[in-house]
Amino acid sequence: MKRTMRFKNWYPDNIEEIENYIPDVKEKKAVIGIVSPHAGWIYSGRTAGTAYASSGMFDTYVILCPSHTGLGPEISIYPSGSWETPIGDLEIDYEFAKLIALNSKFAEFDDTAHIMEHSIEVQLPFIKKINPSAKIVPICIASYECAKCMDLAQAVYKASNEHNKKVCVIASTDMSHYSNASIAKICDDMAIKEIMQLDGKGLLEVVEEKNISMCGAPPVAAMLFYSKLAGAKTAELVRYSNSGEVSGDFSEVVGYAGMIVY
Repeated sequence: MKRTMRFKNWYPDNIEEIENYIPDVKEKKAVIGIVSPHAGWIYSGRTAGTAYASSGMFDTYVILCPSHTGLGPEISIYPSGSWETPIGDLEIDYEFAKLIALNSKFAEFDDTAHIMEHSIEVQLPFIKKINPSAKIVPICIASYECAKCMDLAQAVYKASNEHNKKVCVIASTDMSHYSNASIAKICDDMAIKEIMQLDGKGLLEVVEEKNISMCGAPPVAAMLFYSKLAGAKTAELVRYSNSGEVSGDFSEVVGYAGMIVY
């Protein structure tokens, strides 16, 4: 099974422009997890690229995304095959994906949730550029239940112990949506504070209590739960931006955070 690229508008016409979005970061961290935005690259590419540039290379990237469509089961692991990118395909690490499914009470193989979902796809050229031989495990999360995010994190952790390869978990999320830039920053700072404390449960709670329009809180929470199991001690905000910096309209922005957990 091959996932064909359907959202070409998310990439620049010249895919080699990816070089412009990946800065030269000399000091790489022993990263366990990454928070990366998923808007069009013109808006969030530099923020995503900074997060990727701050980390090393991995054999397998488990990419967690939110569900924008509501399709499929609550936790959908993409089946075997590959995903197309303009600079080459990325193979699904089926053996790793199978271990996750076996170790989880809720995750199941399904491609329905991924049919019209862009939030994993925009990450792939960054991964392909950093490590052309990397494999991926795409997982779409539609549930906001803390217990289900924790279950997935534990399943990924158990699978990583059995897999014996270098693994990184990526949480694909944009931050506040369509608020004044000042209000967006206040709301995003509350969410980022919980991420900096490696508190997945706290993140889900503050997003709900403060009505923060962060689309990928469950993927980030699951990544944080996994990272703590894997021994993470620190989270770092490497870049924050918003769409107004490109559009010039700060009355209704989308916020973007690039973060690394190690």
